[in-house]
Amino acid sequence: MTSGPERTNAPEASESAPWWKGAAIYQIYPRSFCDSNGDGIGDLPGITSRLEHVARLGVDAIWISPFFKSPMKDFGYDVADYCDVDPIFGTLADFDVLVKRAHELGIKVTIDQVFAHTSDEHSWFVESRQDRTNPRADWYVWAEPKPDGSPPTNWQSVFGGPAWTWDARRCQYYLHNFLSSQPQVNAHNPQVQEALLGAMRFWLDRGVDGFRLDALNFLMHDLEMRDNPPAPDDGRRKTRPFDFQLKIFNQSHPGILTFIERVRQVCDEYGAVFTVAEVGGDLAEAEMKAYTAGETHLNSAYGFDFLYAPALTPRFVGQAVAKWPDEPGMGWPSWAFENHDAPRALSRWCLPEEREAFGRIKAMLFATLRGNIIVYQGEELGLTQVDIPFEQLQDPEAIANWPLTLSRDGARTPMPWQVQLAEGGFTSGAPWLPVGEDNLARAVDRQEADTGSMLNLTTALVRLRRECPALRIGNFTVLHADDSLLAVRRKSGHQVIAALFNLSGRAVAWPAGLGEDGTVLSAVNGASIGQLPPFGALIIEERP
Repeated sequence: MTSGPERTNAPEASESAPWWKGAAIYQIYPRSFCDSNGDGIGDLPGITSRLEHVARLGVDAIWISPFFKSPMKDFGYDVADYCDVDPIFGTLADFDVLVKRAHELGIKVTIDQVFAHTSDEHSWFVESRQDRTNPRADWYVWAEPKPDGSPPTNWQSVFGGPAWTWDARRCQYYLHNFLSSQPQVNAHNPQVQEALLGAMRFWLDRGVDGFRLDALNFLMHDLEMRDNPPAPDDGRRKTRPFDFQLKIFNQSHPGILTFIERVRQVCDEYGAVFTVAEVGGDLAEAEMKAYTAGETHLNSAYGFDFLYAPALTPRFVGQAVAKWPDEPGMGWPSWAFENHDAPRALSRWCLPEEREAFGRIKAMLFATLRGNIIVYQGEELGLTQVDIPFEQLQDPEAIANWPLTLSRDGARTPMPWQVQLAEGGFTSGAPWLPVGEDNLARAVDRQEADTGSMLNLTTALVRLRRECPALRIGNFTVLHADDSLLAVRRKSGHQVIAALFNLSGRAVAWPAGLGEDGTVLSAVNGASIGQLPPFGALIIEERP
């Protein structure tokens, strides 16, 4: 596969589905992708310099986590200016160069929009907190204390403690569902909605092809300020005050749907713009479906099914995909096994001695899911979770909840590009987080030279998915799912593909009558028609 400007990742012209449907999207966490200036923090020019690696993978698009101006108390998810680049990442001109180069390589560019809250250093909040009569006084969620001076409601922050902070200038509390430095916007206010939509237009005018809407179900709160009820005991350990409540009134307001319709209208003005909602929490499935229903809402929803799952089992996969049947009006799912907030999958789903084999079957299974697949940077290398000692932690949630919360930093460590260079070629300086010795050995240059590497397998699977309509957009039927064996069938038009996965460390029997006269398109860990050794898997094109 070539990687020069002439290369295109665009789907075949005969494919009628929009570019994003069934797409493979590559998530870039900019702090940890590539550092161009030696300050130890990745940046936009660094991303641009490594886009040919992304192009060689064959993905359709990249998703870049926040690079906006920010005090970085939550590493970019606390935005101080929606329409500017933070200097540690570069400039708006650097972003324009990145978009231009990505488009030359046939890669769409999607970015985060963090609309539910801003930084307390955003000019909107700086003005809002001055008094109760300024033009932006109602742009955030302010409320009176209870008669005893305590917070207005019992709502709790995701990061620990009450979701309210007292502000002496207004003699009121302000709401924050995350850090106290991330005040909640009042998205019930039409002026706030216009300002947020204006930020989207700013980036669309610069050539952006899509958006991931972060924590979207936190966008609006209950105007009656009712207390959340206690959560029933479900047997799981509760490590944060947030876990003790059903989050009914501090999030999930029905008015979010109306704002989503406005987002869709703006995106439709610019053509084929992809939108995906991040939705977590107790009501995630219902909200994801509501946010993506029909043709007036978002294109897709980004769920948490796999991100925190302790094991990858056949039944679990079947249950997750079954939530999104191929029916009229049903939205389109987006899947991720890893991201910047969740532990690396190979550190959750298998024993250390099984990682090489399990990584291969995991990659093959991922490539066969119905929906979009989002590959987190380094996942194509088989990176694992790095153990970050307390004194090197950067993650505010991990620091606040130590040692009960697994650090997100362990999945945010720098990309290893060149095994022979200090810090893996990520930076010429001291990296903001350690690369990790195990992951350094999985560097890009080492794997590019190894035809049997995880990197080359992932590239082949992404290419196979692009070339097979059944894998990209076909329906998904579970034929068999027990404790060890998963067998599925994907079909689009005349193409029929069966995929079999032995997710156990022992050989299992081949299911009779399935794919035995077909053509093997891909196989891992010694699997062949009729044989499913430990962690063996095959993708087979069946006769129609």
